[in-house]
Amino acid sequence: MPVPEFVAALREHVGHAPLWLPGVSVVLLDDDGRILLTQRADNGLWAVVSGILEPGEEPGPAALREIREETGVEAELVRVVRVGAAGPVTYPNGDVAAYLDVCFLARAVSGEAHVADDENLDVRWFSADALPSDMTASSRLRITAALRDDDRTWFARD
Repeated sequence: MPVPEFVAALREHVGHAPLWLPGVSVVLLDDDGRILLTQRADNGLWAVVSGILEPGEEPGPAALREIREETGVEAELVRVVRVGAAGPVTYPNGDVAAYLDVCFLARAVSGEAHVADDENLDVRWFSADALPSDMTASSRLRITAALRDDDRTWFARD
């Protein structure tokens, strides 16, 4: 997985120490209600599209950028479905990070889904009732939040 330049610069100072980073994730639906998942290159698991915000980047444009960069699909955002913490995650190189994740529901508007970067091994549309068993737990939480019959944003409450 390519590490954003600003994170690489931080790592020069903190090594593998935990970083708290802003992130976005997207439950992307097509016209048939199928969900686009990516098979991650770092762990081989299926997941919703996700990524780190660049310094100063707004979450909405970041989500659309991540969809385009990872899958080649153009999308429109529908709403924020979940705000929560993810991690900590320890990557194969020893780096540790945790994320503040803003999860969006989006609809595909154009483009043919394909692996568009080196972060993923595969990209596929799945029916909500036929999701792969080897999917990240965090993606299951995000999909549940996106597909529930309630348009309020989920967030942890005391």
